Amino acid sequence: MEKHPQRFERGTDGPKVILVGADGSESSMRAVAYAAGLARRQNALLAVVYVQPVMAAGAAFGAPVAATTREIADELVAEIREATERLKGIFELRWEFRTFHGDPYNGLVKAADELKADAVVVGASEQAGHRIVGSVAVRLVKVGRWPVTVVP
Repeated sequence: MEKHPQRFERGTDGPKVILVGADGSESSMRAVAYAAGLARRQNALLAVVYVQPVMAAGAAFGAPVAATTREIADELVAEIREATERLKGIFELRWEFRTFHGDPYNGLVKAADELKADAVVVGASEQAGHRIVGSVAVRLVKVGRWPVTVVP
C-alpha cells in the first residue's frame, strides 16, 4: 500500500483562510470585496495578497520598478484599511495583507501554500491575450488544490 504524506485538511468546518489576489485592477478590487463578504460570513481570515512583479528587463532600462510596485502595494493597503474602517461596528472582518514576488500565478500558489488557504478568489483577467495563453485563474483551477472563485 502506497503511503501519501499527510496533507493539510481543507473544508471540514468551513474555510479558515480565504486568499484573494489583488493588483489594483477593477476586477481584482471586486474580487477583494467578494472575498471580504465570504470571509465575514464564514468568520475566516481574509488574506489579501499582492504579487510584486519581478521585471529585470524594466530595471535594465532604468524603470523604477521596485518603487512602482511598492506604491501599488501601499495604495492597496490604504484602500483596504479605509474600507474596513468604514465598516467597523457594522461588519467585523479579520484581514491581513501580504506581498510576494514573482509572476502572479506562482506568487499566488506560494501564498496559498504558505497561508494554508482553504479557498482562493481572483478577479477575471482583463487582458485579451489571456484568452489564448490562459489566465492566472484558469491555471489556479487546473492545479486543483483549492476551490477557486473567479469574480468578473
